[in-house]
Amino acid sequence: MKKIGIIRGMESSFPEALINHINENYGAKGVEASFVQLDTVHINDHCEYDVIIDRISHEVSFYRSFLKWASLNGTYIVNNPFWWSADDKFIDNHIAEQVGVAVPRTAILPHKDHPPNTKSNSFRNLKYPIDWERTFEYIGFPAYLKPHDGGGWRGVSKVRSPLEFFKAYDESGTDCMMLQEDIDFEFYYRCYCIGRKDVHVMPYNPKAEHHLRYTSVRDQPIPAKLKKKITTDVLALCNALGYDMNTVEFAVRDGIPYAIDFMNPAPDADYNGVGKENFDWVVNATAKFAVKKALEKRKANSAFTIHNALGKNAG
Repeated sequence: MKKIGIIRGMESSFPEALINHINENYGAKGVEASFVQLDTVHINDHCEYDVIIDRISHEVSFYRSFLKWASLNGTYIVNNPFWWSADDKFIDNHIAEQVGVAVPRTAILPHKDHPPNTKSNSFRNLKYPIDWERTFEYIGFPAYLKPHDGGGWRGVSKVRSPLEFFKAYDESGTDCMMLQEDIDFEFYYRCYCIGRKDVHVMPYNPKAEHHLRYTSVRDQPIPAKLKKKITTDVLALCNALGYDMNTVEFAVRDGIPYAIDFMNPAPDADYNGVGKENFDWVVNATAKFAVKKALEKRKANSAFTIHNALGKNAG
């Protein structure tokens, strides 16, 4: 029997539906799904799962280390815990440009306050004073100030002037922040990508209340040419980043889709948020991909293999 595990966090609807879907539709093929249960993990333990779908390790270091260990022992992890650990939004924007995807002008900024376990001498490599005018001229206003590794709109501020920027920056504390051009969009889309192959494009309104972000634009038609371009860009990004599960958001300005947010390897899939049609799609696509990987023959990964894979994804 091939085993698929789900390591979950606060969410319930998606992981529960995924387990039920796999067991009801693929049990006859010798595949079963369950929630991962952990104790202490020993180096020479055996991982019972062929595939693990990770929904929480970005918030729990113990889970992340366990998933790296499981990957080295042959378990297929969605998403790759090694690349996810090395990833950040600033670098992702650079990678996007390298694969031909339009992104807003973006700059990474020095920390406002010293991170834990650092002192003044740790920052002797920085120029003082910082040439903020150079960055303001490059990015322009309005702009968005956001953590370079954040998610779920944590610490995001829209700033319309240097005065507003410095106020928000002063409040950023020890977070490493980036400043990004504001794209004044005509249309906005959020896209699921599963297995670096299947793409589901959804009209989305980020300015609406959370429960209306899909329903308020549900019947908005997507021009065929634009949908094709967005799909191509989603696949280019997820293949370059090595993400088997991701959401990519696009703001469309003057007919050009700009990738706004695409480091979401544990993307929101709650039934109450995304609605039945989108929920059913992501459950079905994730189950199909996870079962495919569970049935594949694989060997344990060596550290050398992981190192090469990271280098390939990053390059």
